[in-house]
Amino acid sequence: MRVVIVGQQAFGKAVLEAFVGRGDTIAGVFAAPEKPGSRPDPLVAAAEERKFPVYRFPKYSAPEALEALKSCNADIGVMAYVLLFAPPEFCAIPKHGMIQFHPSVLPLHRGPASIPWAIIRGRSETGLTIFRPTPGLDEGPVILQKRVAIGPNDTAASLYFDKIFPLGVEALLQAADLVTAGRATEWTQDESQATYEGWVREAEARINWANHVDFIYDLIRGCNPAPGAWTTLKSEAGEQKLYLFDSKKIMAPTFGSVRGKKLGEVVSAGPEGIRIHAQGGFIECSRLRLGDGAKVKPSEIDLPVGTILGA
Repeated sequence: MRVVIVGQQAFGKAVLEAFVGRGDTIAGVFAAPEKPGSRPDPLVAAAEERKFPVYRFPKYSAPEALEALKSCNADIGVMAYVLLFAPPEFCAIPKHGMIQFHPSVLPLHRGPASIPWAIIRGRSETGLTIFRPTPGLDEGPVILQKRVAIGPNDTAASLYFDKIFPLGVEALLQAADLVTAGRATEWTQDESQATYEGWVREAEARINWANHVDFIYDLIRGCNPAPGAWTTLKSEAGEQKLYLFDSKKIMAPTFGSVRGKKLGEVVSAGPEGIRIHAQGGFIECSRLRLGDGAKVKPSEIDLPVGTILGA
């Protein structure tokens, strides 16, 4: 099978290596242009090391991009983590067209941040979809889907790297085989079930301590490692953003030993972490970041008992 890989970063590299590992021919690699000061793209580095043709066009609609893809004479195009828009005329060039990976069970969580939002929304399950790219964002016909459980302590990082990433590589191989063999069954997405979310922005990542502890915990997990769920901390230096990362929730009646405590108040602090009062329980956090600083243990930040966050 002659395969063109369209993608970037670690996932694109893993997909490339999976096809190479089973003996397929890599006819070309298309990756996003390099940004000044950015780290080398792992997909590009892996392709160049193996002497595969590498193309880095700012637009896949450009005539030179279309000609480059035609010259690859590929059986199928495999889109593995693509942020550039791929127009229909580009996707139609390989003999069997293009297939694309998306880390959710479409039509749920269309958009660029489907993994964080699945956790933030409190779902217990998500997955991945291999589908046909179309002009509509993540709207094309589905070829196959796989589901994974969202564990109670999963973060965006663990859900992606430990579960969806390896399963996605396997699914792209499976889908490519089905399509090129003419055995793929494609079905239209149910628009009545569709949801779309954009990037998790600053306003959406802010912790509201009046929310229930379940919601706060899901927000922290969904924003870990980026962009980080945050609250505010007032000090002599003024008000700063305080980002919460490695956390757990403790369900408990918020009365008795914490009678009179305010929501967002630090009720205990030790070498390994802090405990914060919330609706229906507590958030325990063992890793924080103050402003633009490094991620550190709470003991490295001045957070005495009685500190009220988000006030």
